[in-house]
Parts: sequence; C-alpha cells; structure tokens
Amino acid sequence: MTRKQSGRRSHTKTDRKRGRYIQARPANGRTDDIAFDATLRAAAPFQREREDQKAQTGMAYALKKVDLQRKVRVKRTANLVLFVVDASWSMAVSERMTATKGAIMSLLTDAYQRRDRVGLIVFQKDRAQTVLPPTNSVQLAKTALVNIPVGGKTPLSAGLMLAYETVLKEKRTHPDIVPLVILLTDGAGNVSVGSRPPQEEAGQIAGLFKDDHIKTVTINMEHIAFDQGLAQKLADRLGGPCYTLGQMRAEMLLQTVRHEMATNEARK
Repeated sequence: MTRKQSGRRSHTKTDRKRGRYIQARPANGRTDDIAFDATLRAAAPFQREREDQKAQTGMAYALKKVDLQRKVRVKRTANLVLFVVDASWSMAVSERMTATKGAIMSLLTDAYQRRDRVGLIVFQKDRAQTVLPPTNSVQLAKTALVNIPVGGKTPLSAGLMLAYETVLKEKRTHPDIVPLVILLTDGAGNVSVGSRPPQEEAGQIAGLFKDDHIKTVTINMEHIAFDQGLAQKLADRLGGPCYTLGQMRAEMLLQTVRHEMATNEARK
C-alpha cells in the first residue's frame, strides 16, 4: 500500500513481527508468525472428518500443517528525500540553490510529526560533500543551509557516488525507509573520480541506482536552447523520470517532489 496524500506516511508490507496485523495467508512452511485465529478458522470445516485424528491424539481440535496461516502485517515507513545538486558555476546556480533550500524547509515542516528525513548533497570543483546529513530537524537544516559552496567544474560522478553511499547507509540504519533521490543537474559531468571518461563513469554509477531499485528523479537544469539531452540520458541510466522546470522556484520543485513521493512504490 502506498501513501495517498503527501501529508500521510507511507505504508509498506513487512516481514518482521512488528506492524499492524491486517490479514492472513497460507503459511507455506513459514511458521515464525502464525495467525492463530485464522488457522483455527481454516481448520474448522474439517473437524468432523478428523474425528479419528482427535481420538488417536486426544486433541479436542485437530490441526494439520495445511491449516497454518501466517500473519500479513503493514508498518508505517519513513521517506528519505535526498537532494543532489550541481553547484558548479552556471548562471542558474543561485536560483537553483534558492529553490532547493525552499523545498527542503517545506518538506521538513511537513514532516514535523512524522519520521520523514531530508538531506542535501552538493557537487562542485573536484568533489561532492554532504551539506545536510539526512535529518528531520528544521533547526539543523536552517543552520546547515546558510552557506553552500558554489563554482568550479562539475564532478557529477562524485555526487552520484556519495548519494548512493548515503542511501545505503540510511537503509542499514533505518531498514524500512523509502528513499527518493532528487538530482538537479544538466547531466554534463566533466570531472572523473577514476580513470574512465566523466560521462561514461557517471552513467556507470547511475546504473547502481537502477539495479538497487532506488527511486530517482532528475531535474534538467540546462536551458532549452542549449539542451543536448544529457540529463535525459542520465535519467534513463538511473531508471527514473526527467523533468524540466521552466521557472526554477521552490514551489514548483516541491510540487514535483511531493508528486513523486505520492507515487513511490512501497518497498518490501
């Protein structure tokens, strides 16, 4: 089950013995979380024909393995929204940062009574850095977002790799979290972290997100007159949609993120 509105936390099926018991299914050999009520109901129609079994065992109620039912549980899960922003030099960098900061603060305000977490990674010059580690603290975000470094080249690969590592770390710490990576870039990386050409390397790292079923959204920051389709190609490698925002405002970015959160598939 997925969230229907942005103001409600997502629900996801869970194999752990935590969460609300909503229904039962045949156990099929899995006996770690038996639904006793459903098991008794499943066996009830066969009690008369099992009189011999009851007589032999002295049981008042005869059960067989085929009767066993296992609980199906659902648990409310938190969302992780990780912004990954190209902070290299461009005419739109100031507008891009302003919109990102506004969207982050709005999402944190929405998440006040929930467990949703928001983080920010920026990449510029020859490195990527975590400006805002995943948090649900509005105060921490306000402090972290005051000064963000900008300018220089575009180490796209470094930004993607740090984002990937951050998501994996969060999933280890919070196994039920549902990640959503928002990448703001024109897709034109020009700095490698290894020996491969920048664009080839970025595409290879992007494939890790797709392979691990990490939901991504690419916001194409290239001006339409100069767009060579690099952001779309990167989005294809990531396995997620690519949007172009005509006017880069916090409200439009927030609306896009909320839409993707609402349609994000629940992870088991």
